[in-house]
Amino acid sequence: MSRRDKVPEKVWAAAAETAAYVRRAVRSSGSERDDLLLTAKTVAAATAAWMLAHHFLPSTVSTFAPFTALVAVQATVYRSFRESVQYLLAMSLGATLAAVVAATLGLHAWTLALLTLIALRLGRVRGLGQQGIQVAVVGLFAFSSGEGRIDYIGHLAVSVVVGALCGLAAHLALAPARHTSHRQQDVAHLYGGLSRRTEGLAGTFEASAPDADQVRQWRQDWRRLSADCDRIRGSIDVEEENAKLNPRRSFDGDAQALPRAREALTVAQRCVDHLRSLTRTLDFALADEELDTLPGTFRTGLGSLLRRVATVMEELGKPSPTDDDRLTGMIDAAEADLGTLERQELTAPEVRPPAPTLQGTLLTDAARLLAELRWGRQALAAVSAVETPRTRAQAGTGAPERKADQA
Repeated sequence: MSRRDKVPEKVWAAAAETAAYVRRAVRSSGSERDDLLLTAKTVAAATAAWMLAHHFLPSTVSTFAPFTALVAVQATVYRSFRESVQYLLAMSLGATLAAVVAATLGLHAWTLALLTLIALRLGRVRGLGQQGIQVAVVGLFAFSSGEGRIDYIGHLAVSVVVGALCGLAAHLALAPARHTSHRQQDVAHLYGGLSRRTEGLAGTFEASAPDADQVRQWRQDWRRLSADCDRIRGSIDVEEENAKLNPRRSFDGDAQALPRAREALTVAQRCVDHLRSLTRTLDFALADEELDTLPGTFRTGLGSLLRRVATVMEELGKPSPTDDDRLTGMIDAAEADLGTLERQELTAPEVRPPAPTLQGTLLTDAARLLAELRWGRQALAAVSAVETPRTRAQAGTGAPERKADQA
């Protein structure tokens, strides 16, 4: 098949993929629907801004209106306000600088160079954020196209304000959905994966013929889960920002939901580090045929301990606040198993080397893992104990709890 014949196939494939994407966005809430709505709002805001600027303002500045609308429509309402304010400040600085340089020094190549230099320096002010470069962009437009004239700068300022207002209006007309429960489910799914793999790790210690390939697969899984932790943390950051200035209604429990998810995620990431270390030790022991030197009672006891740890993880990762007394009892039972293993190591008869070293390494990882789980229980209990004024008001009025995220 020639290259020319392949082009229609690529076009049809791209069209089919786009159609499937739109269908998924329409059917269920989530990132795809958010992205689709954000695109639609951006197109609407830019079009409306251009129509207004084209009708009421000179053509020399009408382009700034849709461009500002693009800047104003961001993923969250808070970010839209922030970027709009920063852009307006950058525009004001650039236009003022162009007017001052043109009026006092005239229109020359060296004054253009001076203007650019000063604008670039001003653009580095931290408060302007990513819009700092617009000081130089607007300044150059006002200097070269408007020759620093006040009327041109006035029209430019109006065009920018029109674009910002169109962008914010489009955003507020259909504010971004709140996805608090989605973030909670992400954390719960992560803990589910940790719990299942920890159960499998327990079975490997108890097995008479452990699967070395499976152990190596778990080492890869821990790396992937660590990357998932970073991804989920980023989504929680976005959702916390999404709650700021968002006109959509929040529900009972939202104030503690994201902080609790963040604390649970921190515990999960630390647990992954200890599980990676424990699995690496197991992998090396299998490769060097050292695992068989461990007493059978130790391997069975360590497997039982890891199963308790897996149960604690499953409980810790639940979206809703867990029973603190029950969770404490589960961790206490796991620590009792650990203490039994440590006493057995001290009182056991002589075993073949390098079993003592291997036992000590495994027990150290297990102890650190349990310490992280106990610290996590305390952190989650502290978050759940925080009672905001909104929570108290909702408790007094019997406000309904959130059943699902808004679409």
